Amino acid sequence: MNKDKIKNLGELKKSGYQSKSIKNELRDNLKQKIKNKENTFEGIHGYDYTVIPELERAILSRHNINLLGLRGQAKTRLARLMVNLLDEWMPVVEGSEINDDPLKPISRYARELIKEKGDDTPIAWVHRNERFFEKLATPDVTVADLIGDVDPIKAANLKLSYADDRVIHFGMIPRANRSIFVINELPDLQARIQVALFNILQEGDIQIRGFKLRLPLDMQFVFTANPEDYTNRGSIVTPLKDRIGSQILTHYPSDIEIAKTITKQEAQLDERQRELVHVPEIARDLLEQISFEARDSEFIDHKSGVSARMSITAFENLLSTAERRATRNDEDKTLLRFSDFLGVIPSITGKVELVYEGEQEGAAFVAQQLIGDSVKTIFPDYFPQIEKLQKPDATTPYDDLIEWFFESSGFELPDDLSDSEYKEKLDSIEPLSKLIEKYQPESKNEDKYFMKEFLLWALVEYKKLSKKRFSKGLQFKDLYGSYISGL
Repeated sequence: MNKDKIKNLGELKKSGYQSKSIKNELRDNLKQKIKNKENTFEGIHGYDYTVIPELERAILSRHNINLLGLRGQAKTRLARLMVNLLDEWMPVVEGSEINDDPLKPISRYARELIKEKGDDTPIAWVHRNERFFEKLATPDVTVADLIGDVDPIKAANLKLSYADDRVIHFGMIPRANRSIFVINELPDLQARIQVALFNILQEGDIQIRGFKLRLPLDMQFVFTANPEDYTNRGSIVTPLKDRIGSQILTHYPSDIEIAKTITKQEAQLDERQRELVHVPEIARDLLEQISFEARDSEFIDHKSGVSARMSITAFENLLSTAERRATRNDEDKTLLRFSDFLGVIPSITGKVELVYEGEQEGAAFVAQQLIGDSVKTIFPDYFPQIEKLQKPDATTPYDDLIEWFFESSGFELPDDLSDSEYKEKLDSIEPLSKLIEKYQPESKNEDKYFMKEFLLWALVEYKKLSKKRFSKGLQFKDLYGSYISGL
């Protein structure tokens, strides 16, 4: 339909335009996308066989929808992407506050204008991006904010009674007529405000200041809620839940590959950072594993969840740590180091809710333990497993390396070494190079240094070496040698 040629109601009728409710509009466009095998929700990963089929079924059923899940599970992103299922342009009566359909006007303004001007009634066009409205539910939200209120100044100027619908100042919901309206964190909305939504969802009635206004709004409601809210702060009142057609449960990524895809897509990186810092794949795996460990940690409140934003901000901090060091050393390129992971601790401590035991240990300690647990989880994918219990005379692939530390006075790895100094330091440990050559012979040359450092950290986690933080960096020592020298 050529909107540029359609300026009034008469031209709209001649074009063959048919009125369609927003739920039918979403349904028809979704069916077309499914037929064409198009990706309905671009940029959403890990939901292909779980959330997205349920969401598509809800849209086909013309349901209002509640997305229920912990924080950082793309609930709001899913709602925003529903805009792509709307027609690109929508005709409205020009000047209407509530997007009146020219063929089915509902406001007094639109009906009187059409009665007066007939086919000459001017038409405006609204793009689909302007048909998305969003409100975060907070305890201070009022009925007037959402639905509307009587405007005494308008009543005085027009010399009208408060019972006349022309004195109403419409709230956000009527102004979102024929649009998608999202209420985030629905349980945080006071119960009396939730009650005010009953009739809008079911019959389209609006009640303002004691008189009922019959206004059959055409809306697609999407609500989001966190299960934690049901117990900690509020709840969705039962009659309102009854009027929401589909409740869809969201979830966190099921594996590291999906998590890596999300982080790569969402991380806000300067292009120069990407070119400056070489990031081995093992480092990406390790970073995502931290979130998986956090979701199982005894120190972290599972009901609160661990947002996908933790991995995203941690990745940004990781690259910035390497970038800062390279800038100090005036280098155009640098390798990511395992010690750079200490730079992600602020991203972890601000993103997790600790239980009592976690508070006792401290957020920084918990963050460091999550990094250590991630190392132990990923280590067997790259090197032979280190057994907790073994015979005293049993040999292991790591004996030569441990002996090297026993015979040396320790190994220091300062944070701000240049890349050449860093490589030279790690190359000086000959048994370390042999282990990499034996168990990771096909790894890229630039990845081998990260793996060497990773191996040292793993031996610390498995209590084969000791690690000590000093002002300028880290010191690795033989576990028993350092104990004997202390005596």
